[in-house]
Amino acid sequence: MSTHETTEAAPEAGVLLAAGNAEVTVRPELGGRLGSLRIDGTELLRQGPRYGSFPMVPWCGRTANGVFRDGAERHELPLNSPPHAIHGTGRDQVWRTVRADGTAAVLTYDLGDPWPYTGRVTQLVELAEDALTLKMGVETYGNSFPAQAGWHPWFLRHLAGGSGGSGGAGEGESVRISFDAAWQEERGEDHLPTGRRTEPRPGPWDDCFGMPDGVDVTLTWPGRLELRITSRAEWVVVYDEQDEAVCVEPQSGPPNGLNTAPRLVTPIDPLEISTTWRWRRL
Repeated sequence: MSTHETTEAAPEAGVLLAAGNAEVTVRPELGGRLGSLRIDGTELLRQGPRYGSFPMVPWCGRTANGVFRDGAERHELPLNSPPHAIHGTGRDQVWRTVRADGTAAVLTYDLGDPWPYTGRVTQLVELAEDALTLKMGVETYGNSFPAQAGWHPWFLRHLAGGSGGSGGAGEGESVRISFDAAWQEERGEDHLPTGRRTEPRPGPWDDCFGMPDGVDVTLTWPGRLELRITSRAEWVVVYDEQDEAVCVEPQSGPPNGLNTAPRLVTPIDPLEISTTWRWRRL
């Protein structure tokens, strides 16, 4: 909701996009997340108000002890995953639908408390018959500030059978995750990168990987569907420690990046990131 409005607007209902046999439900009232992605009637995303696929903004992953510095200024963020602050504040906001035309939607919200800077976040969701493209931009209304952006999709480990699948416990073989990273960020006991880069190791993962040529990860549900996730961003977190779902998270910097790899948003240089999910039936 815009900080410039004087009256409280009612939460917006989901926005349905459709192209060919693909359908996406966008939920501006639930943090601008995708509530559903269905291909030929089969749900790909874990269902529920905490799941689907949500934008991570204005930071990604964990920020150590909820503290970051911008020059000499020290800022504290809410500890929503003690002892750290995790995944930004955008997923907790009501976004505003600027445009929706059946295959694309544009959402926005204004940055503000508990984030210590003012600005605007804009997200484009664009659906084609064989692909979904997501774009996000972060602008400042005044002072420059460090920020990150990315997405946190929860893909079902098993797909339900046929049309009308419930999006819960599914059938068939478990999804397979394939990627070729240049390095893996060593993870400390506090779940933060230590600053040391290692050779990528086998899963299970709750880890950040570096892909300097761009994110490129393939999910394969054998005999059902292949989904390729690409982005010009150089960082991706892969999480597959739950039975129900796996996560492949393209993002503009590593966890704790507000402190270790700050990317400044300035009046003439907004932060922009995009990802495309392209699928084919097997």
